[in-house]
Amino acid sequence: MKEYRLKSSLDLTTTGDSFKIDYERELNPAQMQAVTSINGPVLCVAGAGSGKTRTLVYRVARMVESGIHPENILLLTFTRKAALNMLERAAQLVGAGGQKVSGGTYHSFANMILRRYAGYLNISPSFVILDESDATDIISLIRTESGHAKKENRFPQKKTLHEIWSKSRNQVYSVEEIVKRDFEHFMYCLNDMTDIFKKYEEFKHANHLMDFDDLLINLKNLLSENSEIRRMIADRFRYVMADEYQDTNPAQAEITILLGKEHGNVMVVGDEAQSIYSFRGACFKNIIDFPNFFSECKIIRLEENYRSTEAILCAANSLMQHAQTGFQKHLFTKRKKGEKPALVVCSDGAEQAQFVAQRVLETHEEGVPFSRIAVLFRSSFHAFSLELELKKRNIPYVKWGGFKFLEAAHIKDVTAHLRVIQNPLDRISWHRILLLVEGIGTKSVSIIYQQIKESQDPFDFSNVKTSSRVTMALAALSNMLKRVDKKKNLSPDTLIGLIVEYYSVILRTLYDDYPRRLKDLDQLAAIAAHYDDLIDFLNDLSLEPPKNSIDNILSVDHDEDLLVLSTIHSAKGLEWHSVHVIEALDGRFPSFSAFKGKDEMEEERRLMYVAMTRAQENLYISYPLSTWDHAVGGLLTKPSRFIEEIDRNSLEKWELKRK
Repeated sequence: MKEYRLKSSLDLTTTGDSFKIDYERELNPAQMQAVTSINGPVLCVAGAGSGKTRTLVYRVARMVESGIHPENILLLTFTRKAALNMLERAAQLVGAGGQKVSGGTYHSFANMILRRYAGYLNISPSFVILDESDATDIISLIRTESGHAKKENRFPQKKTLHEIWSKSRNQVYSVEEIVKRDFEHFMYCLNDMTDIFKKYEEFKHANHLMDFDDLLINLKNLLSENSEIRRMIADRFRYVMADEYQDTNPAQAEITILLGKEHGNVMVVGDEAQSIYSFRGACFKNIIDFPNFFSECKIIRLEENYRSTEAILCAANSLMQHAQTGFQKHLFTKRKKGEKPALVVCSDGAEQAQFVAQRVLETHEEGVPFSRIAVLFRSSFHAFSLELELKKRNIPYVKWGGFKFLEAAHIKDVTAHLRVIQNPLDRISWHRILLLVEGIGTKSVSIIYQQIKESQDPFDFSNVKTSSRVTMALAALSNMLKRVDKKKNLSPDTLIGLIVEYYSVILRTLYDDYPRRLKDLDQLAAIAAHYDDLIDFLNDLSLEPPKNSIDNILSVDHDEDLLVLSTIHSAKGLEWHSVHVIEALDGRFPSFSAFKGKDEMEEERRLMYVAMTRAQENLYISYPLSTWDHAVGGLLTKPSRFIEEIDRNSLEKWELKRK
């Protein structure tokens, strides 16, 4: 009998001439090492702008070209779009085999596996997946049936309850720890919430339902508790890759490790220096600890940056030298050195807004589209003063993350009260104010407004005919408006304080996150403090043009060339020609919440690093010499400690001069 020997599909020592792709020409040495290190565990530490996605695409192509069956490759990502994009690019390189690779999110992978092996978990393979809306509706039903919705004290709304339970499960903290940390004002109903969560789990199990958290937790349990099933799954997916590993939560990390332990062919890719989503359950220690689970783990660092100038990278590198944990890496580039990042010291928030607006216009005049310029900030309200300045100068912008100052409901509510003080015939503002009064609906608003309009004193509601309950609520509104009207010659921030005394009671009934919204109203008062006259303040705010309805204000055409205003969390993974990082003050950036512990402060430093490394050509870091913070009742005057951590030779200090 003649013997015919098949070549091993796992022989990956094939030389360059056997591949259609010239990998050495397409990749730098570190990327090449990551692409060709296919057998065994690998941690690829991919610095900002270092071509991480390109590396993953070429690694998939290399594996397919090496004879590995695409069906044996698993690519785990955080969005379906990211997986499809990478596999489409791989297919362009090596043909249809690239798209036969199994790629998707952790949740989609969990769904596929759980339906196949549902019986081992005593669940129905035809289980129904609950989206967030479905899950919150079930919680609401249980909340109502349990009688918690009728309690005298305010009880958390359904979305808040879902958020608490999801955080507890994803971050592996008790409900008490989550409530104490993020919702301390609801500690008094901790036992009731725990009861609801117990009934929620029972309801899902009885009705063959799973929410998104269940998908991950059940898959983790299946893999950890049934070695036979784990081996079967690992035998199918002999090569595992996980993208953005620094953003995995504990369940996702354990799933990755359990799959990889069987055959050892697992690569995780990420950058611990860009782990900034702990509030979503992400744990940066997952990427730090990964080598501990695999004794022969190879660590490959992608450090060549293709985005930023050398000057920007020098500043970013010096900042991260102060990180207490992480992998040592040094970003470098072959690009020109470029201008040093500018450190801009402003007298106050208003001057900072003027500087940013003026520099944006100058950059635009130099030929850079507005859409290639970004202003980044730690928290949404940090951009409020800037938004007013941009409106003054007719600079078009779009805002990502948080909410637009001029579109936030609680901001509109307070300014509506100011507007009726200034103009008692402002029907749009009256409509908004009256709908806030308990017992008044849309049908009765017009009738009540007409009675107010015909009254000799528009703030005297004694002749308004309505129920006794509404009459009492209107009396409270009337008393507040009369007080404010008598003092309307005082500064606008004083008037806002009087309105907030009344409105804060309403705010507490409308929003579970009212403590944060109260801080936003403090910020509104801080902006108003720059004005001596209410008319000037309202004109600059320009919240409600008479011809527009409240809901249609500032609708944005996203096809326009728009300046980008963004929280840093929403900017991760993106890049711009020029970047402004504003409000670099201790207490703002890093935020006060970061002073609670070492881990929180470490994440704030990483957040600054992410902000800095979004810039390609120009980077500006600015802060006011002092700003009033109503939350602490004092001035913030200390520049961000992260500025002190950046080598002074890496920054150019700008001194603002007025003509």
